[in-house]
Amino acid sequence: MDTAEDKVVLKRTIGYLSGVSFIVTVILGSGIFISPGAVLLCSQLNVGVALMIWAACGIISMAGALCYAELGTTFPSSGGEYFYIKKGLGPIPAFIFLWTFIIFLRPAATTVQALMFAEYVIQPFFPGCPSPETVKKAIAIALILTVGIINCLSTKWIILAQNVFTVLKMASLTAIVISGIVHLAMGNTSNFHGAFEGNVPNVSQIGEAFYQGMFAFAGWNVLNYVIEEIKNPSKNIPRSILTAMCAVIVFYLLVNISYLTVLTPKEIVSSAAVSVTWADRTIPSVAWIIPVSVAVSIFGSLNGGMFMLGRLNYAGSKEGHLPAIISMLHVRYMTPAPAMIISTIIASIFVIPSDLISLTNYFSFSTWLLVGLTCISLVVLRYREPNLERPYKVFLPIAFGVIAVSIFLVLAPIIQSPKVQYFYALLFMLSSVIFYIPFVYFKLQIPFFDKITCYLQLLLEVSPTDIFEDCKTE
Repeated sequence: MDTAEDKVVLKRTIGYLSGVSFIVTVILGSGIFISPGAVLLCSQLNVGVALMIWAACGIISMAGALCYAELGTTFPSSGGEYFYIKKGLGPIPAFIFLWTFIIFLRPAATTVQALMFAEYVIQPFFPGCPSPETVKKAIAIALILTVGIINCLSTKWIILAQNVFTVLKMASLTAIVISGIVHLAMGNTSNFHGAFEGNVPNVSQIGEAFYQGMFAFAGWNVLNYVIEEIKNPSKNIPRSILTAMCAVIVFYLLVNISYLTVLTPKEIVSSAAVSVTWADRTIPSVAWIIPVSVAVSIFGSLNGGMFMLGRLNYAGSKEGHLPAIISMLHVRYMTPAPAMIISTIIASIFVIPSDLISLTNYFSFSTWLLVGLTCISLVVLRYREPNLERPYKVFLPIAFGVIAVSIFLVLAPIIQSPKVQYFYALLFMLSSVIFYIPFVYFKLQIPFFDKITCYLQLLLEVSPTDIFEDCKTE
């Protein structure tokens, strides 16, 4: 941050390596430890199909990230999909995205990560038994509060933590990969014999398997939310995306192969913490290392997600779609403290009635609907503003491919296996219009809201992002 000339602005501190670190750290969270069993289950325990789905998920994620790279380098403003949808499709779809992401998507993702963190922390204390739900939820809430406080106190700490967590994550995954290679060399290949034999999943099951796999790759768009803080974004964004995504795809495939050299598909599906079960089989004397590594990995991913959410709140408030207090920064720490406080409270509430798989389904369904809208915005802008300066241009058929995949991931499970949570997700998204019409379109002012904002400024010690303003009260 920089406060020169009485202005609060975002400073460009993220270079190529830090960009790679951000992507890797956010992606390598709970997904690779939750999703292997779910992907296998949805693939009807067909190992070959499951591995193909993992590879396809990685390729689709990279294609989506490259589409976002064009939008990010063309419009170097924080806010990610929100800003691009607003440019391409208008303010109402953008507001629907903003509402859905802030109130539902990000808190749901944070809850999934926090619960998985708790699962891995307490599982070693309950070998062979399910961990108590109350204890798990208490630890999850404590983690969310801790991450929220860190994000309120220091941006430098967050960037440093992301770099450290990236190294720790890659080290733990490398250990799993190396062990898998050793077991393969020893001839433990029985689970790969007849890999494509057995039941073949139907369209709905393939869609749900993709949901679980894509959840593990969530976070490939993180740089689009911190673009105002990236050095030379036209070069560093595409380079960081390609490097990070290639590394993640390779690691994910090798980790799944490593699991399958030690555990049968049925054991993977039945395990609540597959890497802990894997460690108990391979390194029983020091098996505690794996849950600790997983917990650190999830902590780093959750930390990066909260950091990203603060920048989305900042962009939405600057565009007038959120209350002004949300875009304000703390006058000493220069962090979006109000945005972090609101996000922390919502995510903590989500923990109480949570169900892990249901949250994952909610998250994936809504996310890919919004990803499709973002790529449609890219195509619209290509034809509406062909002369717009684009430092990086994605091959347009890639964008159409991502749109097609998004349509499939949204419609296939609904058509083949209708579930009430899909209806609830759509209803929740459309309910945002109720707030948009009076408060954004007609700019309805709530009585005494300005005074409340001033009092909150004084209480939280925050200032508008453009200029330090005096907040006077009677």
